[in-house]
Amino acid sequence: MIFKRVGVGRPYPDHGLTSRTWADLPPRQVRLDELVTTKDTLQLDTLLDEDSTFYGDLFAHVVSWRGDLYLEDGLHRALRAALQQRIVLHARVHKAEE
Repeated sequence: MIFKRVGVGRPYPDHGLTSRTWADLPPRQVRLDELVTTKDTLQLDTLLDEDSTFYGDLFAHVVSWRGDLYLEDGLHRALRAALQQRIVLHARVHKAEE
C-alpha cells in the first residue's frame, strides 16, 4: 500500500494559505503510508515530466487535520517517490484549525 487512504476532495475547512504562506513553512519528512490523498486521479504527463516543479514549490503540501495528513498538492511527487521505492516524502505541513 502506498497511501493510508485515497480520498476525493478536501474534508478540512479552507485554510486560505497562499503560495507565499506555504513557502514560509519548513519542509519535513512525511511517510507515504500516513498520507490521505485529496485527489483520486493523476495526469500521467505530470508524473513523467522532469520539470513538473519548475514553476511551483519543490515540496508537497500536506494539511494535518483531525489526526490525518492530507496530501493537498504533490500527488505526482508522492507517486514518483513510491516508484523510486522511497517511503518518505519531503513536504510542508500545515496544521488546520477546527
